[in-house]
Amino acid sequence: KAVSRAVKSALIVADMPFLSYQISKEDAIRNAGKLIKEGGADAVKVEGATKRVLQITEALVDIGIPVMGHLGLTPQTATMLGGYKVQGKTLAAAEKLFYQAGELERSGAFAMVLECMPDELSGLISEHLKIPTIGIGGGVLCDGQVLVLHDMLGIGGRISPKFVKKYALLEESIGKAVGAYLSEVKEKKFPDREHSYSIQPEELKKLKRSLKIKKRR
Repeated sequence: KAVSRAVKSALIVADMPFLSYQISKEDAIRNAGKLIKEGGADAVKVEGATKRVLQITEALVDIGIPVMGHLGLTPQTATMLGGYKVQGKTLAAAEKLFYQAGELERSGAFAMVLECMPDELSGLISEHLKIPTIGIGGGVLCDGQVLVLHDMLGIGGRISPKFVKKYALLEESIGKAVGAYLSEVKEKKFPDREHSYSIQPEELKKLKRSLKIKKRR
């Protein structure tokens, strides 16, 4: 809701949380519908291309909910992939991702995120598909790109994967700013006169006289 209130023209794709769509079609439809109807999203995104996910994608699209797919490194099930590692580096793994991309497209997905895979593979997938691909660690051959905002701005302090380019290092600046604020508050340097409001001297005199009268009562 917060995002949809602020957005004026961008497409809002809500990433469906873990276990919000994997259990059953009914759960998936109910939760996706809530993101669309109550949250104001334009579409939802689901991870993977298992038989169940493909069926759920078809079911959502069938009732009019646009679905974006997500292949490669899928964060919700990263432990099953051996952790946060590059996917599709062997012949078997690359072929699997290539064919899964086609299956997702046929299931009705309108676009697809390709995460953390060789750029040559994402290029082959992008060339093969009719729907657009969005890369995050998928190389320049994808149709579009996405990065996590905090990673891009250098906020968060976590180890960044290779594909993240930090366009700013705001964490250091923010830390210095907050530290300076704390010091000035402790030393009674802030707020100073420049950052405080005042009352006209004559009004202040009247106020003090009034308060003294009330106090005598």
